[in-house]
Amino acid sequence: MKLDPFYLIVDSTEWIARLVPLGVKLVQLRIKDKETAELRTEIRTAKAICAKHGCQLIVNDYWQLAIEQGCDFVHLGQEDLEAADLGAIRAAGLKLGLSTHDDAELETALAAKPDYIALGPIYPTILKQMKWSPQGPERLRLWKSRVGDLPLVAIGGLNVDRIEGVFSQGADSAAVVTDITLNPDPETRTRQWLAATAPWRSVEMPLGR
Repeated sequence: MKLDPFYLIVDSTEWIARLVPLGVKLVQLRIKDKETAELRTEIRTAKAICAKHGCQLIVNDYWQLAIEQGCDFVHLGQEDLEAADLGAIRAAGLKLGLSTHDDAELETALAAKPDYIALGPIYPTILKQMKWSPQGPERLRLWKSRVGDLPLVAIGGLNVDRIEGVFSQGADSAAVVTDITLNPDPETRTRQWLAATAPWRSVEMPLGR
């Protein structure tokens, strides 16, 4: 499996409707603190937008709703992984992405046989408070040697100027949040990301169902 090198992460379908039509091919919907009915509507809407534009949608955390809505992909953090029913996720045909921050979490993630692994934070990030220090791009090379053929996603503090640095260290995809959503011109910044990651976009990721 190949992930698109540009991995956009947003917290609403408004962002998806705004940015996916620009050519984004991989987006994670990461919503916190909403009721189930609202989440269901958001996922359903996001899935329809992504299907229209040939974009792969990844649902963060809410694996039950991802199964219910016939999604292709779910991403889990380590705490969510502990509570998730991996058998149900696999039985539904969902692909699985997992977050890692240290060696112990990597071992836990590999034992779950995911379809990709994310490492972060690579650089200091303002997205959320973390107990882990920035990993630095050099750690990606070590992680890649351990995950083998699994796609490796770099996340945390990335911007356009840092893209080449993470890919040269072994990342297969670069995840971005605030460099776009806090940018005064998110559309232009998204186009810059698409252009900057183009050299690594040799093969499109299959969209599954």
